[in-house]
Amino acid sequence: MSAPRVPDLPEKTGGPPERTRTDPCHSCHICDEVCPVTPVNADFQGPKSQGPQEWRLRDGGVSVDHSIAACTNCLQCHAACPADVDLMALHTEARAEHVEERGWSLHALRDRLLANYGLLARLGSRVPRLANWAMDNRWLRSLAESVLGITAEREAPEFANETFREWWADRGGPQVESETKRVAYFHGDHANYHQPAVGKSLVRVYEHLGYEVRVPEQRCSGAPMVANGHLEDAERVTRKNVESFDPYIEAGYDVIATCTSCSLTLRETNPREFDVDGVDRLAANTYDAVEYLRMQDELADLELDSAALPDALSYHAPCHARDQGVDGAALPALRAAGVEVAHLGDDCSGMSGTYGWKEERYEDSMAIGEDLFAAAEAVEAEASLTECPTCGMQLEHGTQEETVHPIEVLSTGLDGRRNV
Repeated sequence: MSAPRVPDLPEKTGGPPERTRTDPCHSCHICDEVCPVTPVNADFQGPKSQGPQEWRLRDGGVSVDHSIAACTNCLQCHAACPADVDLMALHTEARAEHVEERGWSLHALRDRLLANYGLLARLGSRVPRLANWAMDNRWLRSLAESVLGITAEREAPEFANETFREWWADRGGPQVESETKRVAYFHGDHANYHQPAVGKSLVRVYEHLGYEVRVPEQRCSGAPMVANGHLEDAERVTRKNVESFDPYIEAGYDVIATCTSCSLTLRETNPREFDVDGVDRLAANTYDAVEYLRMQDELADLELDSAALPDALSYHAPCHARDQGVDGAALPALRAAGVEVAHLGDDCSGMSGTYGWKEERYEDSMAIGEDLFAAAEAVEAEASLTECPTCGMQLEHGTQEETVHPIEVLSTGLDGRRNV
């Protein structure tokens, strides 16, 4: 693994800039106040302690406090810091060091498997019916909980009978060519293996607006690997993604993503952590898919058919969407088309990717999401919108109500058909 971009923070001689910038943390507790974990987990020391305070007080022989594993990586602390302390980097490096120090265990194996979910998904997608049966089997779920600590309380996402990439290949790739309007789609694992309707909707909307859409070879963005402290794995997929997307960027394509955790990782986390040639170029040319259309003033050109749209929807803004300032990009266009959209507030869903799948984190995950569930249930809506697939998973689990990606609703408004 190449050297991380964050200097060795425990070094006290000469203090690097990232270290000295933690000085404002002495009298500030804003990060602790916005943390969703602190109110539900008495063992968690909070982002101030786990980040700048622990780094400043440690020396080379002191281990990272084990409670760093309770951090969800929601990054609300990072976004809220008024002094621009790089809490993202501090916590990322602390989790990685904790993983290295704790050694092997069944829970460590579980975390490695969850971090590298893309590999498991590739295998499951080859036999989707068998994989779906196995994941829905209560006995097998109980066994996974007792052996690995993967909670049996959650309903696993179903594998699609046809992945997005299979559909893309069967249709023959792009149906629109353009010299000026070009995008390369980073679909991520969830849209490919579980929700290909999201990817199909993106293609329909973008091609309707005259964009040439390409779908390069790709791996996971690295988000679950970073969140679980496996930075070597995250660097590996980062290198592959940079190699795959770089030729498209050179040819004038912008990179768009339908998962806000993917876009955050590509835009902010990976260039902070990995000294990979081209990682900054990928970061600078990556956008959230709906936010990109808003930036290009394209949403008003969709001419949505109000008769094809739901009358009322609710909307949950994922933490990683708010961290980037891209949340709710589709709402003005939907409201202009006559859809009543209720914003559910800024509460964290508590799912945080793989976090909510861990048996020892399940209760905390659900406790974090309580206010969001209550807000969703108080609204008369046909479905909930969210840009994050795992937030959607949590909302459905906590409310038993349907969630959809905003791009799916925009696609429906074009011709009244859902991509199923």
